[in-house]
Amino acid sequence: MKQSLVPDGEKETMSTSIQTYSLTEKLTFHHGQHKHAFAGGDPVFAAEQRTNAWEQFTKAGLPHAGLEQWRGTNLDKSFETEYVFSTVPAGQGVDIESIFKCAIPHFETYLVTQLNGWYVYNDSPLHTLPNGMIVGSLASAMSRFPELIQNYYGKLSSESIEGLTALNTALALDGIFVYVPDNVTVDETLQMVNLLDSPENLMLHPRNLVILGRNAHLRLVQCDDSINHGITFINSVTEVFLGKDSSLDHYKLQNKDSHSTLINTIYFSQAEGSRLSSNAISLNGGIIRNNSLVKLEGENASAEISGLYLMDKNQHIDNRVFVDHSAPHCQSNEMFKGVLDDHATGVFNGHVLVRRDAQQTVAYQKNNNILLTDKATIDTRPFLEIYADDVKCSHGATVGQLDANALFYIRSRGISEASARILLMYAFAAEIINKISIPELRQRIDDMVKKRLRGELSYCDQCVLHCSAQENKVNFEIDMSKI
Repeated sequence: MKQSLVPDGEKETMSTSIQTYSLTEKLTFHHGQHKHAFAGGDPVFAAEQRTNAWEQFTKAGLPHAGLEQWRGTNLDKSFETEYVFSTVPAGQGVDIESIFKCAIPHFETYLVTQLNGWYVYNDSPLHTLPNGMIVGSLASAMSRFPELIQNYYGKLSSESIEGLTALNTALALDGIFVYVPDNVTVDETLQMVNLLDSPENLMLHPRNLVILGRNAHLRLVQCDDSINHGITFINSVTEVFLGKDSSLDHYKLQNKDSHSTLINTIYFSQAEGSRLSSNAISLNGGIIRNNSLVKLEGENASAEISGLYLMDKNQHIDNRVFVDHSAPHCQSNEMFKGVLDDHATGVFNGHVLVRRDAQQTVAYQKNNNILLTDKATIDTRPFLEIYADDVKCSHGATVGQLDANALFYIRSRGISEASARILLMYAFAAEIINKISIPELRQRIDDMVKKRLRGELSYCDQCVLHCSAQENKVNFEIDMSKI
């Protein structure tokens, strides 16, 4: 019989000496060590919000799958990683063109970039353009325009009880600020790029604020990209205010690596007569959670919220959309589509709230999904909560495989089964792609979706989906209404 080599008196000591890594404890230590860095340049109102937000986070804690709003999305593995928290500005004097170049040809934009959570600039952290538009660092804007920021910052996010939103408010150091004055139409598309370039495992909390004045008009593209492929956790919060009769054409493009966790929370507040079009295209990512919260606060406001997600391997996508109809005569339309392959998993949680005074509301909600394997799963939960009696509202969801009749129809035209399957998936996704109103962006996304569905990044002579950059395109006489 073998004898233990550990004395009896030391067994209990050894068993209790094993410690489990706690992200909450590390965040608490980090917050205590760097309070001066977080609140040092804040105006009084922002410092108070930080304090309140940290108290809220300590009560709510990090999210877990036991919470109703997080059912289906488990972040435990992401929280087990030991992250580094950057408190030193990384953006001043960086030649961003040497490490990043937009891959959309002929797409002229006004580019503003964050690198590792900090706004990148060469001459000034904040620019006032000839039309009165202000663009640049949110931290700098708080210092130079505190009265303007105070009227908007935290007004939407403070209503949330989410622990991660509170954590962002407490720990955010910088982000991007955009202000479009009354009666200004911005002709050039504004492109906000969030870049990561670090050999370390980073946890970032970027914060953005976008304000559109009365009758202001803007096209905004938000891109998430990585230079390296380390383990990252991005907890981003964006607040967007649309003034009376303003319009925003908004796109969120996500093409991250499989080691990333991206929590993207965006709040929209819409005044009377404002028009919002928001489209989230998710092509890659380890874990992606998109929270879109839209509040229609003025009469005759309208919102169209769309999304397309293409996930494979062990990737996970979670789209949560909450539309709050607070005023009468408003319209909202949601359309999300997804294709999931391999062991990919997804969640769609759509919630439309029609308040008692929001009479003559028109609200539609739809989520359609294609599962390419019996291992892929989607949990879809469209939901209407209606307290007004004069409304037109509907919702629906579908989960299925590729249509066998449509597949047979395409193959009868002499197309191989593999190509027919790709063509069916593309036809399914095209409804969302065609909602993109910027021609150059629509063409680029169209190409990226084709390559994504094909499962490769190189040109394939046998593919029925020839990208726009290629010659010798093939046209098929196919009645698309039959597929």
